[in-house]
Amino acid sequence: MILALIDEAVEAGARRALACAVLGLSVRTVERWRSTDTSEDRRCGARRPAPHRLTEAERSRILATVNSKSFRDLSVRQIVPRLADEGVYLASEATIYRILQQEDQTTHRGRTRPPQTQPKPQEHVATAPCQVWSWDISYLRTEVAGLYYYLYLILDVYSRKIVGWQVHEREDGELSRDLVADAIRREGANASDLVLHADNGGPMRASTLISRLDRLGVTSSFSRPGVCDDNPFSEAMFRTIKYHPGFPSRPFASLKAAREWVEAFVAWYNDEHCHSGIEYVTPNQRHTGQHLAILERRQSVYEAAKKRHPDRWGARPTRDWTPTQEVYLNPDELLAR
Repeated sequence: MILALIDEAVEAGARRALACAVLGLSVRTVERWRSTDTSEDRRCGARRPAPHRLTEAERSRILATVNSKSFRDLSVRQIVPRLADEGVYLASEATIYRILQQEDQTTHRGRTRPPQTQPKPQEHVATAPCQVWSWDISYLRTEVAGLYYYLYLILDVYSRKIVGWQVHEREDGELSRDLVADAIRREGANASDLVLHADNGGPMRASTLISRLDRLGVTSSFSRPGVCDDNPFSEAMFRTIKYHPGFPSRPFASLKAAREWVEAFVAWYNDEHCHSGIEYVTPNQRHTGQHLAILERRQSVYEAAKKRHPDRWGARPTRDWTPTQEVYLNPDELLAR
């Protein structure tokens, strides 16, 4: 019977080793069974019960103790040392947990909220500018230890253009609200078609910002708590800033100096930086649609070079300068797109 099940699974496309593992067998065991005259399950199990196994009385005592009024709201890790303080040893933590699992009693104990599994943020796809924006706040060092300036920055996911930024002396929901509203106005974005993604920081969840976004019709999107990978575009942006060759090695002397440096960086980044994620055009070129003609010219240059020297390429195509049409934020499927 077991061999027939394995054969059926293999015929359906399963790997033999995995099919054996599901049944608790090794491939070598199955091969040994096939080499004999019988195909019956020849596992004999334990020859004798373990001499140190718990008796039914001991098992019942453990269940009665952990479910008693004194211990029913405590975890096993709390119960075991408390019993030891009373001079009582019932079993190890692992044994007690195993018994509770067998009795389907491993639910969360106590009044605290049980551990939660946060769902992945919803997938968002940008096919044009001003559809999906990502924003965050980062620290800029000052000359006073422990004090920082705060760089607020909004990035267009499709074009990678910095569409809004400010540097302030504090994190504040009202400052966030004003920055977002100003960016929407300057970019001429249709607020009802815009998704604004952020992490779970206080300024991002501030009621003043959320209420303003609701009035504008902007869709709010948030990362899972403590999962920086849910906001990858902003994280990569801040890495670009702080690893830029011109980023000051010493703290900023004043708020004015910090704002002047960020202003110069944004001008360079938007208008001069050839971004690797958008086929090495500048964010402004992609944001305004100029990248289409630029990439078409590049493709023509490569095709002409191949015609002049076809032997250098052989059957291989030239480099593909086709622009990326869709940019995914937190894609549902982790596939190469």
